[in-house]
Amino acid sequence: MPSTAGSTPASGEPGAARDGSIWRTASLGSAFPRTLRAARRGRQAAWDALYRDLAPSLLGYARAQHAPDPEDLVGEVFLEVVRSLPRLADDDEDAFRAWVFTIARRRLIDARRAASRRPVEPAAPEDLAAVAGGFEEDALARLSRDEVLALLDRLSDDQREVLVLRLVAGLRTPEIARVTDRHPEAVKGLAKRGLARLRELIATDARSADDDGTSSALTPPPGPDRR
Repeated sequence: MPSTAGSTPASGEPGAARDGSIWRTASLGSAFPRTLRAARRGRQAAWDALYRDLAPSLLGYARAQHAPDPEDLVGEVFLEVVRSLPRLADDDEDAFRAWVFTIARRRLIDARRAASRRPVEPAAPEDLAAVAGGFEEDALARLSRDEVLALLDRLSDDQREVLVLRLVAGLRTPEIARVTDRHPEAVKGLAKRGLARLRELIATDARSADDDGTSSALTPPPGPDRR
Protein backbone atom coordinates (compact mmCIF):
# COMPACT_ATOMS: atom_id res chain seq x y z
CA MET A 1 0.00 0.00 0.00
CA PRO A 2 1.49 3.39 -0.93
CA SER A 3 2.42 5.63 1.97
CA THR A 4 0.10 8.66 2.04
CA ALA A 5 0.06 9.72 5.67
CA GLY A 6 0.77 13.37 6.37
CA SER A 7 1.37 14.29 2.77
CA THR A 8 -0.60 15.96 0.03
CA PRO A 9 0.32 15.31 -3.61
CA ALA A 10 2.25 18.26 -4.94
CA SER A 11 2.73 19.56 -8.43
CA GLY A 12 6.08 19.92 -10.09
CA GLU A 13 7.43 16.46 -9.29
CA PRO A 14 10.74 15.86 -11.10
CA GLY A 15 10.48 13.93 -14.32
CA ALA A 16 8.72 14.27 -17.65
CA ALA A 17 5.22 15.69 -17.49
CA ARG A 18 2.43 13.88 -19.28
CA ASP A 19 1.49 15.85 -22.38
CA GLY A 20 -1.59 18.03 -22.08
CA SER A 21 -1.82 18.11 -18.29
CA ILE A 22 -1.87 21.44 -16.46
CA TRP A 23 -0.84 19.48 -13.36
CA ARG A 24 2.85 18.79 -14.03
CA THR A 25 3.18 15.20 -12.86
CA ALA A 26 6.10 12.83 -13.19
CA SER A 27 5.87 9.97 -15.64
CA LEU A 28 7.60 6.65 -15.04
CA GLY A 29 8.10 6.29 -18.78
CA SER A 30 9.95 3.13 -19.78
CA ALA A 31 10.16 2.07 -16.11
CA PHE A 32 6.37 1.77 -15.86
CA PRO A 33 5.89 -1.92 -16.83
CA ARG A 34 8.68 -2.99 -14.45
CA THR A 35 7.24 -0.83 -11.65
CA LEU A 36 3.73 -2.21 -12.18
CA ARG A 37 4.96 -5.81 -12.07
CA ALA A 38 6.85 -5.07 -8.86
CA ALA A 39 3.71 -3.53 -7.34
CA ARG A 40 1.77 -6.69 -8.16
CA ARG A 41 4.39 -8.59 -6.15
CA GLY A 42 3.79 -6.26 -3.21
CA ARG A 43 6.99 -4.20 -3.39
CA GLN A 44 6.48 -1.07 -1.28
CA ALA A 45 8.92 1.03 -3.34
CA ALA A 46 6.93 0.27 -6.49
CA TRP A 47 3.65 1.27 -4.83
CA ASP A 48 5.24 4.51 -3.62
CA ALA A 49 6.42 5.25 -7.18
CA LEU A 50 2.93 4.64 -8.60
CA TYR A 51 1.43 6.89 -5.92
CA ARG A 52 3.86 9.74 -6.65
CA ASP A 53 3.13 9.35 -10.36
CA LEU A 54 -0.67 9.31 -10.17
CA ALA A 55 -1.73 11.13 -7.00
CA PRO A 56 -1.22 14.74 -8.21
CA SER A 57 -3.37 14.29 -11.31
CA LEU A 58 -5.97 12.29 -9.35
CA LEU A 59 -6.18 15.06 -6.76
CA GLY A 60 -6.41 17.68 -9.51
CA TYR A 61 -9.22 15.71 -11.13
CA ALA A 62 -11.09 15.38 -7.82
CA ARG A 63 -10.77 19.10 -7.08
CA ALA A 64 -11.73 20.18 -10.59
CA GLN A 65 -14.80 17.93 -10.44
CA HIS A 66 -15.73 19.36 -7.01
CA ALA A 67 -15.49 16.09 -5.10
CA PRO A 68 -16.88 16.56 -1.56
CA ASP A 69 -13.51 15.45 -0.08
CA PRO A 70 -10.81 15.29 -2.79
CA GLU A 71 -8.05 13.89 -0.57
CA ASP A 72 -10.36 11.19 0.77
CA LEU A 73 -11.38 10.25 -2.76
CA VAL A 74 -7.74 9.82 -3.81
CA GLY A 75 -7.16 7.54 -0.82
CA GLU A 76 -10.22 5.43 -1.69
CA VAL A 77 -9.09 5.12 -5.30
CA PHE A 78 -5.68 3.81 -4.26
CA LEU A 79 -7.23 1.34 -1.84
CA GLU A 80 -9.28 -0.09 -4.70
CA VAL A 81 -6.23 -0.12 -6.98
CA VAL A 82 -4.29 -2.09 -4.34
CA ARG A 83 -7.12 -4.62 -4.01
CA SER A 84 -7.79 -4.98 -7.73
CA LEU A 85 -4.35 -4.70 -9.36
CA PRO A 86 -3.61 -8.46 -9.26
CA ARG A 87 -6.62 -8.95 -11.58
CA LEU A 88 -5.34 -6.37 -14.11
CA ALA A 89 -3.25 -8.23 -16.67
CA ASP A 90 -2.35 -5.28 -18.94
CA ASP A 91 1.06 -3.61 -18.37
CA ASP A 92 0.33 -0.71 -20.75
CA GLU A 93 0.59 2.66 -18.96
CA ASP A 94 -2.25 4.34 -20.87
CA ALA A 95 -4.57 1.40 -20.17
CA PHE A 96 -3.59 1.47 -16.50
CA ARG A 97 -4.24 5.19 -16.15
CA ALA A 98 -7.62 4.85 -17.90
CA TRP A 99 -8.50 2.03 -15.48
CA VAL A 100 -7.48 4.14 -12.45
CA PHE A 101 -9.50 7.16 -13.61
CA THR A 102 -12.49 4.91 -14.30
CA ILE A 103 -12.29 3.92 -10.62
CA ALA A 104 -11.96 7.60 -9.67
CA ARG A 105 -15.03 8.52 -11.69
CA ARG A 106 -17.11 5.78 -10.03
CA ARG A 107 -15.91 6.86 -6.59
CA LEU A 108 -16.73 10.48 -7.42
CA ILE A 109 -20.29 9.54 -8.38
CA ASP A 110 -20.65 7.56 -5.13
CA ALA A 111 -19.25 10.46 -3.08
CA ARG A 112 -21.66 12.93 -4.66
CA ARG A 113 -24.61 10.66 -3.94
CA ALA A 114 -23.52 10.21 -0.33
CA ALA A 115 -22.98 13.95 0.12
CA SER A 116 -26.43 14.73 -1.26
CA ARG A 117 -27.95 12.55 1.46
CA ARG A 118 -26.00 14.18 4.30
CA PRO A 119 -27.11 17.45 5.94
CA VAL A 120 -24.57 20.21 5.48
CA GLU A 121 -23.32 21.71 8.74
CA PRO A 122 -22.07 25.32 8.68
CA ALA A 123 -18.39 25.73 9.43
CA ALA A 124 -17.49 27.16 12.80
CA PRO A 125 -15.99 30.71 12.74
CA GLU A 126 -12.61 29.43 13.95
CA ASP A 127 -12.55 26.90 11.08
CA LEU A 128 -13.22 29.65 8.55
CA ALA A 129 -10.43 31.75 10.06
CA ALA A 130 -8.01 28.83 9.81
CA VAL A 131 -8.83 28.35 6.13
CA ALA A 132 -8.49 32.06 5.40
CA GLY A 133 -5.10 32.19 7.10
CA GLY A 134 -3.24 30.43 4.29
CA PHE A 135 -5.37 31.74 1.46
CA GLU A 136 -2.94 34.27 0.00
CA GLU A 137 0.02 31.88 -0.21
CA ASP A 138 -2.21 29.14 -1.65
CA ALA A 139 -3.69 31.50 -4.24
CA LEU A 140 -0.25 32.67 -5.34
CA ALA A 141 1.00 29.09 -5.63
CA ARG A 142 -2.02 27.99 -7.70
CA LEU A 143 -2.93 31.13 -9.61
CA SER A 144 -2.84 29.75 -13.14
CA ARG A 145 -4.57 26.56 -12.08
CA ASP A 146 -7.39 28.45 -10.38
CA GLU A 147 -7.90 30.55 -13.48
CA VAL A 148 -8.21 27.45 -15.64
CA LEU A 149 -10.52 25.73 -13.15
CA ALA A 150 -12.69 28.84 -12.94
CA LEU A 151 -13.04 28.78 -16.71
CA LEU A 152 -13.84 25.06 -16.74
CA ASP A 153 -16.64 25.70 -14.25
CA ARG A 154 -18.34 27.87 -16.87
CA LEU A 155 -18.68 24.96 -19.32
CA SER A 156 -21.41 22.34 -19.52
CA ASP A 157 -20.94 19.32 -17.23
CA ASP A 158 -20.05 17.00 -20.14
CA GLN A 159 -17.55 19.46 -21.65
CA ARG A 160 -15.95 20.07 -18.26
CA GLU A 161 -15.59 16.35 -17.53
CA VAL A 162 -13.84 15.67 -20.85
CA LEU A 163 -11.52 18.68 -20.57
CA VAL A 164 -10.66 17.95 -16.93
CA LEU A 165 -9.59 14.44 -17.93
CA ARG A 166 -7.57 15.93 -20.80
CA LEU A 167 -6.06 19.05 -19.22
CA VAL A 168 -5.78 17.93 -15.59
CA ALA A 169 -5.35 14.16 -15.78
CA GLY A 170 -3.43 14.24 -19.08
CA LEU A 171 -5.49 11.42 -20.62
CA ARG A 172 -5.81 11.11 -24.39
CA THR A 173 -8.97 10.63 -26.42
CA PRO A 174 -9.11 6.78 -26.31
CA GLU A 175 -8.59 6.72 -22.52
CA ILE A 176 -11.18 9.47 -21.96
CA ALA A 177 -13.65 7.50 -24.08
CA ARG A 178 -13.00 4.42 -21.94
CA VAL A 179 -13.33 6.32 -18.65
CA THR A 180 -16.54 8.12 -19.60
CA ASP A 181 -18.08 5.28 -21.64
CA ARG A 182 -18.39 7.51 -24.70
CA HIS A 183 -17.44 6.98 -28.34
CA PRO A 184 -14.07 8.61 -29.18
CA GLU A 185 -15.75 10.86 -31.73
CA ALA A 186 -18.17 12.07 -29.06
CA VAL A 187 -15.18 12.84 -26.81
CA LYS A 188 -13.53 14.81 -29.61
CA GLY A 189 -16.74 16.74 -30.24
CA LEU A 190 -17.15 17.66 -26.57
CA ALA A 191 -13.49 18.68 -26.35
CA LYS A 192 -13.74 20.78 -29.51
CA ARG A 193 -16.87 22.59 -28.34
CA GLY A 194 -15.46 23.01 -24.84
CA LEU A 195 -12.21 24.50 -26.12
CA ALA A 196 -14.11 26.83 -28.45
CA ARG A 197 -16.15 28.00 -25.47
CA LEU A 198 -12.99 28.45 -23.40
CA ARG A 199 -11.39 30.60 -26.10
CA GLU A 200 -14.60 32.68 -26.28
CA LEU A 201 -14.56 33.16 -22.50
CA ILE A 202 -10.86 34.04 -22.50
CA ALA A 203 -11.36 36.61 -25.27
CA THR A 204 -14.32 38.14 -23.42
CA ASP A 205 -12.37 38.30 -20.14
CA ALA A 206 -9.40 39.85 -21.93
CA ARG A 207 -11.58 42.56 -23.47
CA SER A 208 -13.14 43.25 -20.07
CA ALA A 209 -9.68 43.52 -18.52
CA ASP A 210 -8.58 45.95 -21.23
CA ASP A 211 -11.68 48.07 -20.63
CA ASP A 212 -10.81 48.14 -16.92
CA GLY A 213 -7.22 49.11 -17.67
CA THR A 214 -5.82 45.79 -16.41
CA SER A 215 -4.19 42.89 -18.20
CA SER A 216 -5.47 39.32 -18.17
CA ALA A 217 -3.11 36.53 -17.14
CA LEU A 218 -5.21 33.88 -18.86
CA THR A 219 -3.83 32.08 -21.88
CA PRO A 220 -5.63 29.54 -24.06
CA PRO A 221 -5.20 25.92 -22.90
CA PRO A 222 -3.61 23.38 -25.24
CA GLY A 223 -5.94 21.70 -27.70
CA PRO A 224 -6.94 18.06 -27.46
CA ASP A 225 -4.96 15.52 -29.42
CA ARG A 226 -6.66 14.63 -32.67
CA ARG A 227 -5.88 10.98 -32.96
